[in-house]
Amino acid sequence: MKKYLQLLKKTRLFNGIAEDELEAMLGCLSAVTRSYQKGEYVFRRGEHITNVAMLLEGSIHIQKEDYWGNLSILNEISEGELFGEVYACLGNDEILNNAVSVKNSTVLFLDVNRLLTTCPSACQFHGRLIQNLLSVLALKNKALTQKLEHMSQRSTREKLLSYLSEQSLKAGCPSFDIPFNRQQLADFLSVDRSAMSNELCKMRDEGILEFDRSHFLLK
Repeated sequence: MKKYLQLLKKTRLFNGIAEDELEAMLGCLSAVTRSYQKGEYVFRRGEHITNVAMLLEGSIHIQKEDYWGNLSILNEISEGELFGEVYACLGNDEILNNAVSVKNSTVLFLDVNRLLTTCPSACQFHGRLIQNLLSVLALKNKALTQKLEHMSQRSTREKLLSYLSEQSLKAGCPSFDIPFNRQQLADFLSVDRSAMSNELCKMRDEGILEFDRSHFLLK
């Protein structure tokens, strides 16, 4: 666990908590780490969970698959981000989506009941931890709103431009990388991959953008 302390200190969940307090708090929260190979499921649809998960290393996609096997990527989890927190807090509700490791990944699990309840030893920073969790949930809601804005666009081109514009603003630069390959981007935006690739080529020919794999430049 010590190798990840510097990462944990920078996360929103542990913001404002000193390293010595953090080590003690991890014990209080019954923290455990598990490793997953590429393609393994961290959570599966229909499961009940009692642990909040945080990605320490690798990459996780939150995916939804319908009856016919059509895949949609709902979210991409980066290192230091939480996932599964909503279902852990709800308790008895079944998970509606899958969490899949798309790279070899290491995940930290925290007992949600210990996280939400002040411990018997009354950790000085436990109240801060709960405030931080609320902040994380608010940011997740904001991200969902942003995705809905992309999805509400009528055409494939408009969805692409909406998403790429957001990524450019997030990077603070017209040149940026996205966390998806072509198929993953199509699944994230719920568009046909071939139609999306054709639209990207058209916009490149029109001088709107340039791209190389997952790197984009907006003009």
